[in-house]
Amino acid sequence: MSNIERRETEFGSTSNNGGRRRTLNRRRLLKTTTGVAAGISVAGCLDSYETIAGRSDDDAEPVTIGVLAPNPNSDYIGRSIVRAAEIAVTELNDDGGINGRDVEIAVGDTNGSPLEARRQYQRLVLEEGADVTVGIFASEALLGIIDDIAEQETIHLTSGAATTKVSRLVNEEYDQYKYHFRVGPVNDYDLGRLQIDFMNDMASEIGWESVALIAEDYTWTEEPWAIYQEQLAETGVDVVMDERYPPATDDFSDIYGRVEDADADVAFITAAHTGNEALADWAVPQRPFAFGGIHVPMQLPAYYEQARHPVTDAPLAEYGLSFNSATAQSTLTPKTQDFVNHYQETFDGSNPVYTGYHTYDGIKLFAEKAAELGTVDSDELIPALEDATFTGTTGTLEFYGQDHQAEGRAYGHTHDVIYGEDNLQSLYFQWQENDNGEGVQEVIWPESEATAEYADPDWF
Repeated sequence: MSNIERRETEFGSTSNNGGRRRTLNRRRLLKTTTGVAAGISVAGCLDSYETIAGRSDDDAEPVTIGVLAPNPNSDYIGRSIVRAAEIAVTELNDDGGINGRDVEIAVGDTNGSPLEARRQYQRLVLEEGADVTVGIFASEALLGIIDDIAEQETIHLTSGAATTKVSRLVNEEYDQYKYHFRVGPVNDYDLGRLQIDFMNDMASEIGWESVALIAEDYTWTEEPWAIYQEQLAETGVDVVMDERYPPATDDFSDIYGRVEDADADVAFITAAHTGNEALADWAVPQRPFAFGGIHVPMQLPAYYEQARHPVTDAPLAEYGLSFNSATAQSTLTPKTQDFVNHYQETFDGSNPVYTGYHTYDGIKLFAEKAAELGTVDSDELIPALEDATFTGTTGTLEFYGQDHQAEGRAYGHTHDVIYGEDNLQSLYFQWQENDNGEGVQEVIWPESEATAEYADPDWF
């Protein structure tokens, strides 16, 4: 083996190899440089070595948590990731840190770009020395860094992206991709199952007999869409229309015309990037059907006040429904309201977005296991995370195992948070106006969390 080949084997090649770009491996580098430092100390620096080896916890390097978030200075999704991380770290440091070491965060702005996500991930791990990373909102960004996560052998806790393409890699190539865990939300396969469970419980009660399925044509909607096709008819509703629309769609008039022609009771939407336009074209003309499903913009706590009719200034989100991991009103676990209150007190009364709940839970779970084992070493922590049962703000976090296989699929979702009533079920809310004229995300499902009943739009 040549010297170049030996170095590429040890540190990771920077050339293309099997379609993957390999990068400098931080863990291997640390092991190598530690060995060099030990050799030097034995040769003639014993006093210095003993000083370092005998260093107290107070002098130890801080534990660094790398936080990956889109546009955290301007985007609610990204801002909530960073703010939740700040709260988690403040609470940890107030309680003595992790194993007596202070905890700090280093933030990487992914700018919603897979390329920038890779650049920031590598900076956080290789330059900032992150012991763990958390965050990522867009599925495309997560897919962009998954090979880097494997290469750096450093645990990453996804707290926003839903794609199962990543957990399928963990399932099929475990030894390489085992460093990825999804602490929330539930993955896109389980998002589909969640919508089916909601329809089973609520469609007849609400009065929905026919539905029009519409979804933006992004990677993250592919799995829910497949679940709808396979299972929605079994809920007793009549699927009278289904359409995946292009990401550039900014006028839904034609689509909603087809919804009306099909005489659907509800436009059941799956949207994150195009939700604002879809809502406006439903609410302003006051379409004769309900509107709900997975609508990420409506999850934002301030959305009711922000989305207004251009002429009447009426709130566009009123009567709209959406899935969410938690709301400021929910009490999913004893920790939910404690986190909400801390967030409100810290950030002038504002409320977290779903990515904030999951980021907070991920950091607290990591810290708990690191304290139990007395280390932040990724390889040592992976088995502990795999066996974890952790009460978070959105439910009980447990992970699908190495041998998991999804129903109706030839693969599993290893290291994804488990969906279900006893784990992360999430909830459905409807924007309703209270007696003070304020918009409230009233929970209507599941029954155990309900704060109000579903209300038909007043123009029906």
